[in-house]
Amino acid sequence: MPQVDRIAANRAAIAARRARAEVKRKLREGELSPLRALDASADPDSPAASLRVTEFLQTFPSFGEVKTARTLEQLEISPRKRLGGLGSRQRARLQAFVRDRIGADGVAPRLTVLAGPTAVGKGTVAAYVRDHYPEIKHSVSATTRAPRPGEQHGRHYYFVDDESFDRMLAAGELLEWATVHNSYRYGTPRGPVLEAAGRGETILLEIDLQGARQVRASMPEARLVFLAPPSWDELVKRLVGRGTEDEAERARRLETAKVELAAADEFDEVIVNDEVPRAAARLVELIRQADAP
Repeated sequence: MPQVDRIAANRAAIAARRARAEVKRKLREGELSPLRALDASADPDSPAASLRVTEFLQTFPSFGEVKTARTLEQLEISPRKRLGGLGSRQRARLQAFVRDRIGADGVAPRLTVLAGPTAVGKGTVAAYVRDHYPEIKHSVSATTRAPRPGEQHGRHYYFVDDESFDRMLAAGELLEWATVHNSYRYGTPRGPVLEAAGRGETILLEIDLQGARQVRASMPEARLVFLAPPSWDELVKRLVGRGTEDEAERARRLETAKVELAAADEFDEVIVNDEVPRAAARLVELIRQADAP
């Protein structure tokens, strides 16, 4: 091969690897739905087509080598296969698996996700909705942190230890999960969300930014709402006034909050939490709009 052709081939190979890595990143971080990636892979020139099925499955939370190998065996797909090289029956089996995995196998979850930076008041707004709009059901998250004063197991959170959380992850029982502030883990049990959707109930899910991105990837029909503070100074005031973190933890959370605030553009709607009743009323209005036929 002439030198010029080798250089061009090397550049093309590097570009293809980068494109494939970008697809995997978007899948992991919730910027790309796995179903959309599968659809895109039908085009042999798309970056998704060059992704191995093994790599594709391992972008799902809790999918390691063992679970991936077991899944491929059940789907009767070789680990060497790429998405673009799947036969029609293999593609259909993989699509059915993904739909079942993300809960898109019939009734679309009527799900609204509320997320925002630390101390913005997500829990307070969600609690106001719970108390004043009982027709809206709330998904209860699991967490490895200890309860705060007044919090009840099964109502505000499922408080579990690390071993129990690991078991939930291994069993694929979580719709989304994340380690927050480099400390505790939070996750949303998948079963109750899908069961509520099957009953036609409206669901509000209050989670962090990482979790919201995972939901966007697995349930693109969900509405994502970002709760923002009136100002940065007000956010700092609320965090200090809460009194539940020491100085080092507050500093760590504020650094995280700067990154989280920059993600508001990823959301469908933004609500400024200047007054809790008004923010809650706007949130309920958006939920009802999403449920309208």
